[in-house]
Amino acid sequence: MSEHSDTVEEVFETVARTAPEIRSALPGRRAETAGKNPSGELRLAADDYADDLLEERLGAIEGVGQYASEETKESVDTGEGLAIAVDPLDGSSNLKPNNTMGTIVGIYNAPLPAAGHELVGATYVLYGPITTMAAAAEGEVTEYVVTDGEREAVREDLTLPEDPAVYGFGGRVPDWTEDFAAYVEEIESDESLRLRYGGSMIGDVNQVLTYGGIFAYPALESAPEGKLRLQFEGNPVGYIVETAGGRSSDGEGSILEVDPEDLHERVPVYVGSTDLIDRLEGALN
Repeated sequence: MSEHSDTVEEVFETVARTAPEIRSALPGRRAETAGKNPSGELRLAADDYADDLLEERLGAIEGVGQYASEETKESVDTGEGLAIAVDPLDGSSNLKPNNTMGTIVGIYNAPLPAAGHELVGATYVLYGPITTMAAAAEGEVTEYVVTDGEREAVREDLTLPEDPAVYGFGGRVPDWTEDFAAYVEEIESDESLRLRYGGSMIGDVNQVLTYGGIFAYPALESAPEGKLRLQFEGNPVGYIVETAGGRSSDGEGSILEVDPEDLHERVPVYVGSTDLIDRLEGALN
């Protein structure tokens, strides 16, 4: 066990304890607020509620020294210790049509912004028909069902299945690069793979973690840096998938090796089964 194991475990416990409160608060917080987040996206009341709750609880943990959220421009100094990067409500635009959403948390042993190889733990909560949680630390991924704020492990030492079965790609098709579009055509011609894309990163990544396959929000012609945020989405999800025996990539190499310059920096995100990511990098390069 590492010197940070107790703090990482307390973060996981706090996220699990908070998840039911975030979920139960969603019905009354579907309205847009007056503001936008630093990435220019409209914030919902649900985004603000989840962010405030997580900042209060995670920031109060002894051993957590910095809290940063996708919803606010600057990080918050909470003392000394690990840095927490949070997407409080991933896919909140899905609240209106009642589609899946999630919460993503990365735990870094370095001040933010930090490279993904500084992560000592990461987790995401999926608000689906049931509330589940995937948590990675100490070289293992565990999936839990969360009930009344308590975790029950349902899959331990989780690894991606050997035979990939699903794929999901974000961004507007006319905005895809020529190389990526050619790769997608190759994937779509494989009859062993099925399309699974719901517009919530966590919902789509959880499909990959369950069945094997690939999820991507690629570099676009209009946005070479993609859409997803490195600190809050790319790194934590990449860490979980890599810990589960898969691969992450920014199109050239592991997302976890990207050296960040800005807290809200974006990055192309490709995660999934090793062979599919290897083939993707070959197609893009």
